[in-house]
Order: sequence, then structure tokens, then C-alpha cells
Amino acid sequence: MGSSYFYLEFLVAWISLLQQAGYRNPAIFALEYTLVPDAAYPTQLEQTISGYDYVRSIIEDTSRICVGGDSAGATLILSLLLYIAKQKNYEKCKPGFATLISPWTTLFSTRNRNTASDFLDSTSLHLYGRQYAGSVEQLDDPLVSPGVCKDISWWAKASPQRGYGVLYGSEEVLGPELRDLIALWRKSGCSVSVREEPGAVHAWPVATLFLSDTQPERQKGLRDLVKLIKQAVEI
Repeated sequence: MGSSYFYLEFLVAWISLLQQAGYRNPAIFALEYTLVPDAAYPTQLEQTISGYDYVRSIIEDTSRICVGGDSAGATLILSLLLYIAKQKNYEKCKPGFATLISPWTTLFSTRNRNTASDFLDSTSLHLYGRQYAGSVEQLDDPLVSPGVCKDISWWAKASPQRGYGVLYGSEEVLGPELRDLIALWRKSGCSVSVREEPGAVHAWPVATLFLSDTQPERQKGLRDLVKLIKQAVEI
């Protein structure tokens, strides 16, 4: 969606709901990463790693860290987790939980099909995916396109300590690849909580906050996220 400033209302509402749920001092670190075409891989992943290292420098107990993102931001979170899993001290570095909204798991896939409801377009997605990767060959690199990783042991190491919470819409263009990845996570023994919203489109928790008329409707996705976090991260 662009700058993290776009998400300011979403993030402020999220903080408020976390406080209402019982968290005394929740904090959100929002990463401002470089967008395509101003930069391509590995710039964005390197920025994500730097951002996570900064958070770790403040929070000693990584089980208290919940990483998250939506769409391409969620892609970077998955790439970050795969990167951490390849480090020698990966067990001490892993976050406690990951909340993913409509992650773009596989940057180029013939299974990405347009739907009657979703605002995403598969042709445009493939173009943006190639721009981010920098070359067609890079699309086969799991650190670029996490969904191409079918290594169960790698995903088992990459899983946050208390697993994943995933929200997405049933009408998503990206749905088929995401459902496959969720199944693979479960096969690898990862804990995965999933909310597939019937009739909803890409990144519906963000979209409903801006487009819905009533407060309950606007906050529906955020409240679902808070419930997932509360189940995984102690107050």
C-alpha cells in the first residue's frame, strides 16, 4: 500500500485494542522500506532484517515480539523468518508469533487467478513480482518468493515460537498458493491459526477499516488479530 504512514489509523486502532485486551504497554515498530521500482531484492529484505535487529536490541526476550505485515509486507516477514532459520543461533532469534494478513507467498504462479470480487490483478502481480526479484531466475529463491520453499525442515526451523496467525479473504487472487503453504506449515508441525473471511478480498482487515460504515465492521479484522495475539503472547 506504500508508506507506513498510510497505515497510521490502522496501527493506532491496533494499539488501542491491544490495551483493551490487557497488554499494559504495547508498542508497534513500523518499517518504512524502499518500494519497487526504486529498489529491488535484496534491499527490502536487508531493511527488514535491520528493522528486526533493532527491535531485538530493545526487547531481550524475543518471545515477546510479534512480527507481522500484509500483502508484500507479509512476504518480507516470511523471507525474514526463512533467513533467521539459516543462522547459527536461530532459536534465540526467532520471534514469538507472526500475524500475516493476505501474504503474497509466491510472487509468480499460474495458480494466481483473477476473481470476480478481488481488486488484485494476476498479470500486474506477476509484473511487480519480476520487478522486485530483479530477474526471472531469482523467482525460484525462497528468500525472494517464500512460497517456492517446499522444505518442511526449513519451515519448521523458521516458524515463530508460537506459530502463525493468518487472516485472508476467500475471494483472494492469492488464495490457492496461500492455502498450500498453510497446509505445508501444518505438515511441518507448525502451529497455525487461520481465519478465512467468507466473500472477502485481499487484505480485508485493512480495507474494512477504511471502507466500512460502523465501528464494529471497521475493527472486525483488527479484533481478530488481537484475539490471535492474545492466544499466543502472554499479557
